[in-house]
Amino acid sequence: MRDLWRTHSDSINKALVLRWWPVGRVDHLLKTDLFDEAVNDGLHPLLAARVKHVIGMDISFLVAYQARLRYPSFRTIGGDVRCLPFMDNSFDFIVSNSTLDHFESAKEITVSLRELHRVLRPGKQMIITLDNLSNPIVLLRNWLPFRLLQRLKIVPYYVGVTLGQNSLQHLLKEVGFNVLEVDAIMHCPRVLAVVVARWTEKHTRPKTQGYFLRFLRAFECLSCLPTRFFTGYFVAIRVTKI
Repeated sequence: MRDLWRTHSDSINKALVLRWWPVGRVDHLLKTDLFDEAVNDGLHPLLAARVKHVIGMDISFLVAYQARLRYPSFRTIGGDVRCLPFMDNSFDFIVSNSTLDHFESAKEITVSLRELHRVLRPGKQMIITLDNLSNPIVLLRNWLPFRLLQRLKIVPYYVGVTLGQNSLQHLLKEVGFNVLEVDAIMHCPRVLAVVVARWTEKHTRPKTQGYFLRFLRAFECLSCLPTRFFTGYFVAIRVTKI
């Protein structure tokens, strides 16, 4: 039985990476946060097909290990994005999806961005996504106690502080990045969609599940509207290192 919500999430992330894939050669790529690869397909198949050396990193050694079990050739390590275990200018491309929104303070986001800037080569690109603080549901979720969210099975992991798109852009420029594009992704009503996805994967056939996934994907048309930063669950930004 496939996890329909994770499959939808993977499809949105894949579409974003393909849309913003950098021009030119990419030999060394860093992907931060391996939860997607540990529980579902994640981005690894897409990245491994395009890049010679892909390194995956997660603060949880268990998650890194589980990702490697799913993909034995995937080089994964346990590490903290606030203190990356890599030399300066090590990577041609960084994909950091929903990694920096698990900290207790905005200061830790700043420290992490400086580390990502340090290991990225000059002129090269990074894609970063964070929980979108401009989304009212995210704002409400961050206000509620984590234990309650965990008990209700709304989130399986700790959620921390995050930033709106304006604050994130300002911080990225302050650290030394040049902002190329900004967008919002994942526009379906997430809490409701997760509940319906669980019921659908248990009680319907694959054909119906396919229709459901297409229905969820249709919400991404909201990214074309001026209200996209109110409906998008994640803010997504493409930057280069100055």
